[in-house]
Amino acid sequence: MKKIIINTTNAPSPIGPYSQGVLMNRTLYISGQIAINPSNNKLIIENIEKEVIQVMSNIKAILNEANMSFENVVKTSIFLKNINDSLIVNKIYSGYFKENIEPARETIEVSKLPKNVNVEMSMIAVL
Repeated sequence: MKKIIINTTNAPSPIGPYSQGVLMNRTLYISGQIAINPSNNKLIIENIEKEVIQVMSNIKAILNEANMSFENVVKTSIFLKNINDSLIVNKIYSGYFKENIEPARETIEVSKLPKNVNVEMSMIAVL
């Protein structure tokens, strides 16, 4: 079993001692992503919609680097500072998945996230 580190310049560099993703046994584990624009390293926190779009863009870049897409995602974890943002998050998030093949998921309200963002997501995808 060989562990392959997945890194791309199309997603933000890790802000701690971790990889963007780890591929092992055809399974990709994507680290929690926040709304940092990788082109300028700026945090996007104007509103929850823009945050979610940037997070999904970052995840898409990591999936692409591993030759995968959202169709390969089997599990998502969503961490929200305000659970009342769930409706907005769901509307945007669901647009990345074909109907009736959405991955398993949990959404958890937390008191604080890195860099004081409003949303963080991690995913697991399988080839």
